Amino acid sequence: MRVAFRRMRLFAAFVTRGGETYHPRRMQMNAKPPRIRIIGVPLDLGAGRRGVDMGPSALRVAGLDKRLEQMGCDVEDSGDLDVVIPEQEEVKTADRDRRMRYADAILQSSEALAGAVRTALDEGFMPLALGGDHSIAIGTVAGASAYFQARGESIGVVWLDAHGDMNTPESTPSGNIHGMGLAISCGLGDPRFTHLAGFAPKVDPRRVALVGARDLDPGERDHCRSLGVTVFTMRDLDELGAREVMRRAIEVAGKGAAGIHVQLDMDVIDPEDAPGTGTPVRGGLTYREAHLAMELLADSRIVRALDIVEINPVLDEHNRTAELGTELVLSALGKRII
Repeated sequence: MRVAFRRMRLFAAFVTRGGETYHPRRMQMNAKPPRIRIIGVPLDLGAGRRGVDMGPSALRVAGLDKRLEQMGCDVEDSGDLDVVIPEQEEVKTADRDRRMRYADAILQSSEALAGAVRTALDEGFMPLALGGDHSIAIGTVAGASAYFQARGESIGVVWLDAHGDMNTPESTPSGNIHGMGLAISCGLGDPRFTHLAGFAPKVDPRRVALVGARDLDPGERDHCRSLGVTVFTMRDLDELGAREVMRRAIEVAGKGAAGIHVQLDMDVIDPEDAPGTGTPVRGGLTYREAHLAMELLADSRIVRALDIVEINPVLDEHNRTAELGTELVLSALGKRII
């Protein structure tokens, strides 16, 4: 009944708007396919479960690059970033702060990733980062923000996630840095991370829309409220429908910004459709709600960078989650039904 109700809300949102009949969108025949640079980031130091380091490979096995090319995109796959793994001796001996597990190694990877993202934008590409765990956002958001800041501009962020990722070393219950990425991007937390690329915050919290939240720690709730992050919970999606939530999210992130950086954590989707993720939470976005969210982002034509994270093939079923992730990336970059 709950899913059926949400689908009825979704249908209603497409039929009426402000009391007037809403007509389906027309094809934008003049929309030019973006130039895409794929950056693999097989990092799993930020998560509590191993396996997300294979996420970039799973997406490539699903044919991501070929399917983007079939859409008319100019695609360049730069391969995987060279990241540290937990088995390396220097990681085992150097990272002992249980409030920020593997902090030194993640900071090193984040610095390299920020440079790769900024270079991609400098060279006229849209960076498409394939995680890895969600700690990669520390580097990707820093790189995109640095690019636009150098031009006197700012970015907004749409963060699709079951979780808040708004913890700090003082509030975290686990010490896993993949739960701190949004807080760090908003300027909250360890200064080594918040001031990556030499400035903080990377994004004004008032230009951040967190969509699909349903599992927030107490400290995360406090941080979202105090910083002014706009949070759309699953209740909002149930009551308003996916279309209206995404309209509001894009408005929040895009207001006064040169573009939007999209963070797609696959655990925002219900585990029935996306089982291959390390921190599943029941009651997420349906298959069609997830696609609609991506399609509306594509329609906005202001997405400048995209990350897809937290695909764990060890927990998946026949690469289902990576297949869905690939489909969602295509929708976010402009694939249409007709």
